Amino acid sequence: MTHTDDLTAIRATRQLRRIRAFYAAGIVLWTASSAWTMWDSPGTRPMWTSLLLLAVFTGLLAMASRWLRRVEPTGSARPPHHAAFSGRSGRHAVSKS
Repeated sequence: MTHTDDLTAIRATRQLRRIRAFYAAGIVLWTASSAWTMWDSPGTRPMWTSLLLLAVFTGLLAMASRWLRRVEPTGSARPPHHAAFSGRSGRHAVSKS
């Protein structure tokens, strides 16, 4: 994998996590809406619309979660290496002697 492929995978993972949170919020909203319309007016068009949208958001969340599992590296893969200060002086460091 090249460096560009790594960045693309990281961006895709970040985007899928955001959209997964959005779909989860949609599920919460449409669950509440469906419960309210079932209580208030069972069997009406708004109730069925709420249930349909609940099913759509549930399917979208399932697909986003599945894609996220495909994009994320497995547990055996090494995490990306980030340059960090190691405390050792580099070869271009100026010595204070």
